[in-house]
Amino acid sequence: MDLKNGIKLLVAIILVAGLSSCDHNRNNPGWQYFDDMVKSPAYESYTSNPNFKDGKSMQPTISGTVPRGFMQYPFEKTDADRVQAGLTFENPLEATTANMERGKEVYTIYCASCHGDKGDGQGRLFTSKKFPYPPGNLLSEKVRTIPDGELYHVITVGWGIMAEHGSMLSPDDRWKAVLYIRNELQKN
Repeated sequence: MDLKNGIKLLVAIILVAGLSSCDHNRNNPGWQYFDDMVKSPAYESYTSNPNFKDGKSMQPTISGTVPRGFMQYPFEKTDADRVQAGLTFENPLEATTANMERGKEVYTIYCASCHGDKGDGQGRLFTSKKFPYPPGNLLSEKVRTIPDGELYHVITVGWGIMAEHGSMLSPDDRWKAVLYIRNELQKN
C-alpha cells in the first residue's frame, strides 16, 4: 500500500470513528429547560403534600370513576348468576340505526374473531386452527331463546372459556352488541 492510499485509509478511519462517537439520543437532547418539570419531587402515599388544598397526597377517587380491576356488576361467572341476570336485566336500548351501527362495530371488533362475521361460531381464530375449542354458535336455538340479560351477562363476565369483555366495553356498548346479535345476525 502506497503512502497516498494509506493516508486516505487513515482519514476514513478517523472520520468514521469521529462520526460514530457522536451518539445522538433523540429522547435526550443533552439540555433541558424547566428542570423542575423533568425532575419533579415525588410524594409518598399518606404524606403531606402542599399541592392539594387538604395537604394530603392520597386523594379520594373522583365521583363517577371506577377503579382499575373493579367492575360494578352484581353477578359472578356462574350458571346460576347467568340465569339470574337473564331474569333481572332487559335491554334498555332501542334498535335505532345509530345503536345498530355501533353494535355492529363492537361485534366486529370484539366478537367476530371467535364467533364469526355471521355469528355461526366460525371465526378466524377457530377456522385457522389457532383456537382448538369451537366458540358458541350465536345462531343456535339455545342462544336464540335465552333472554337478552343472559347474553349481556356472558359478554360482561364471560362463559365457559370465553373471557370477560365487561372491562373493555361500556354497558351501553354491550347492550348495542346484544341488539346487533338479536336484530341482525339472528333475524333469519
